[in-house]
Amino acid sequence: MISKTLALNPIAWQAGPFTIHWYGVIIASGVILALWLSIREGKRQGINEDVFYDYLLWALPIAIICARTYYVVFQWPYYRLHPSEIIAIWDGGIAIYGAIIGGFVTLLILCHVRQLPVWTMLDVIAPTVILAQAIGRWGNFMNQEAFGTITTKSALMAQHLPMWIIKQMDISGAYRVPTFFYESMWDLLGFVLLVSLRHRRHLFKEGEVFFAYLIWYSLGRFWIEGMRTDSLMWGPIRVSQLLSVLIFVVSIALVLWRRQHSPQLKWYEQVKENNHEQ
Repeated sequence: MISKTLALNPIAWQAGPFTIHWYGVIIASGVILALWLSIREGKRQGINEDVFYDYLLWALPIAIICARTYYVVFQWPYYRLHPSEIIAIWDGGIAIYGAIIGGFVTLLILCHVRQLPVWTMLDVIAPTVILAQAIGRWGNFMNQEAFGTITTKSALMAQHLPMWIIKQMDISGAYRVPTFFYESMWDLLGFVLLVSLRHRRHLFKEGEVFFAYLIWYSLGRFWIEGMRTDSLMWGPIRVSQLLSVLIFVVSIALVLWRRQHSPQLKWYEQVKENNHEQ
C-alpha cells in the first residue's frame, strides 16, 4: 500500500468514535441523485416510483458487498495478512465492476419477482448509474485512490486543473496523473449523451440505452485503466481492462444480434408512448 500525505481531510464530520467520511458522503450523494432521476424517467415510462425505492433497498447493500468482495479477492495477498481491514470500506477499496454486477443481478431478480419490464428498467437506470459513477470518483479523490503514473506539477498545471486537485495528487512525495478525474469527466459526458439522445425517435431500441452505457463506460475505462498504477491485477493482466474488453465486444454483438433477429423490439420512445396509452 502507498503511504499518503492528505492535502484534504477525508473525514467530513466526527463526534467521539462516530465518524463520517467524505468517501461515504460522496457515494451516498451520487446514489440519491441517481434515485431521483430514475424515478423521474420511470414515471415517463409508466413505472411506479415505489419500484425504484424497493430496488435501491436491495441493490445498495448487495452492490456494496459485491464491490468490496471483488476488490478484496484481487487484493487477497494484502487482506490475507490484514483480515480486520476487509470490511473497512470507509477507507476506500470498492470495485465499481463488482457493484455493477451485483446491481444487475439484483435488478434481474426484482423484475422477475415483480413482473417488471427488464429492458425498460435497465434503460431507465443506466444513465443515472453512470452519473453516480462520475460523482463517486470524487470519493476516490478524497482518499487519494484511482491515480495514475508519476508526473510533474507543471504537467498538471498545463491541464488547467485547480490547485486543490493538484495538491491532492501529491502522493508519497510525487505528483500523480489524476485518472479519477479523467474517468469522472468521461462518465459525466456519457450521462449527458445518454439523457440527450435516448428520446430521439428511431435511435435506441428497448434495451439499447443500457447497452450504450456499457459500451461507453467500458471504452473509457479500458483507456483510463491503462494509465493507472493501482489497478487490480490477475497475474500480468489488469482485471478491469480485460472485463472492459469483454463487455464492449459482447454489448456490440448483442445490439447487432437483437437488431437482426428481434425485429419486434420497440423503439425506446415507443415504449414510453405505449405505456402512456395504457
